[in-house]
Amino acid sequence: MKKEPFVTLEQLKEIIKTYPTPFYLYDEKGIRENARALKEAFAWNPGYREYFAVKATPNPYLIEILKDYGCGCDCSSMTELMLSDAIEVRGEDIMFSSNDTPAEEFVYADKLGAIINLDDYTHIDFLEQTLGYIPETISCRYNPGGVFRISNDIMDNPGDSKYGMTKEQLFDAYRVLKEKGAKRFGLHAFLASNTVTNEYYPMLAKVLFEVAAELKKETGADIRFINLSGGIGIPYRPDQEVNDIRAIGEGVRKVYEEVLVPAGMGDVAIYTELGRFMMGPYGCLVTKAIHEKHTHKEYIGCDACAVNLMRPAMYGAYHHITVMGKENEPLDHVYDVTGSLCENNDKFAIDRELPKIDKGDLLVIHDTGAHGFAMGYNYNGKLKSAELLLKEDGSVQLIRRAETPKDYFATFNCFDILKDLV
Repeated sequence: MKKEPFVTLEQLKEIIKTYPTPFYLYDEKGIRENARALKEAFAWNPGYREYFAVKATPNPYLIEILKDYGCGCDCSSMTELMLSDAIEVRGEDIMFSSNDTPAEEFVYADKLGAIINLDDYTHIDFLEQTLGYIPETISCRYNPGGVFRISNDIMDNPGDSKYGMTKEQLFDAYRVLKEKGAKRFGLHAFLASNTVTNEYYPMLAKVLFEVAAELKKETGADIRFINLSGGIGIPYRPDQEVNDIRAIGEGVRKVYEEVLVPAGMGDVAIYTELGRFMMGPYGCLVTKAIHEKHTHKEYIGCDACAVNLMRPAMYGAYHHITVMGKENEPLDHVYDVTGSLCENNDKFAIDRELPKIDKGDLLVIHDTGAHGFAMGYNYNGKLKSAELLLKEDGSVQLIRRAETPKDYFATFNCFDILKDLV
C-alpha cells in the first residue's frame, strides 16, 4: 500500500502563510467516510453504537463530526467527561470506562447519566459508598487472562494487563450488583491493541458472547449490550494491509448468530470504543526541516519534536514520512529525522531511506490522528502546536490554537514571569 498525504504541497504552502509549522492537520473528508463505513458495517445490529475513545483525540471539533454519525463518547477521566458535556454528549451517550477511579469522577459521571463500566470487583462497594446506591444500568470489564492469539500469532497478553476482572470475579460482580439494585447489564473487554487483521473483533466477540450467555444463564442478569471496546488498528507501515471494517462487521454478525441468538439473546446491542481506527489515518503532523547534521550519521532536524509526537520516542513506533514535493524522487539517502529535545530518543525516524532533504522542506508525518497530539507534553519548556482541520471544501479551520509562553507559565503563582508576556 502506497501512503499518500491527504494534503498537497500547494495547500501546505498556503496554510503555512497563516499557521507556522509544526501543526497537526486533520482530514474532514476521510473522517466522515470512515465513520459512515463503520456505521454501515454494523447496521445489522439495531442497537449498535460507537463510543469514540476521547483519549485518542480529545478535540471537540473533531468529535462533533462523529456525532453526525450517531457516535457517543468513551471517557476515562473528569476532563474527558467535561469535554463530552460541553458538546452536549450526555446520558447513555457516554461510556465511562476508567480505572483507579477517584470518587469525584464517579459522582460526575453519574450526574451526567453516563453508563459506568466497572474495572474491578472492589469498585462495587466503592461506587455504592460514593453514590449511595448502584445505578440501574451498569457494565463490567472482563479480563480472561493468559495470552490472546490469532492462529499462532500472539496478539497481546491480557494476563499482564491491569484492566478488568477475572471470570470468577465477573460472575460474583453480576450477582452482587443485581442484589444491590442493578437491572440492566453490559459486558466489556479489551484484549489486544492495534490489531491489523479482520479476525480480531470476531474472535473477541466469540469470547464475550459465550461469557455473556453463561452469565445470563447462571445469574439471570439482563444483559443489554456487549462492548467490544477498541483494538482495531491501522497500517502504520506501507506494507501492511488496511482492515476491512465491513468484513469485520460481518464476522461479528456471524458469531452473534452462532452464539447469542440460540441463547435467546438476539436483542443484545453491540457497542465499540474505537479511537485509533476512527482518527489515526486522518491526521498528520506537518513539520519543517530546519537543520542538517553530518557526523557519524546523517541527521535532519525538524521544528517538531517528541513533545508534538511521542510515539516514536516512547514505543519505537513507526510513522511513515513524506517529503512533500519529492514523492517521486529516489529514496537514496538514509537519515535519522530528529527533534530538538535534550533526549537522544527524540527521533521520528531512525536509518530511514528518504529522498534528499533540504532545509525548508515540508515533511508530513503520517497516521498521527490518534494518540498523537493527545500524548503531548511540555518537557524542555516546549509548547504544543496548533490543530487544524482541512475541510471538505478545501478550506482550513483552526480547531486548537498553538500554546504560548503565557500558557506555559500560567500555573505559577509565586513569580511575576508573565509581566512582559502578551
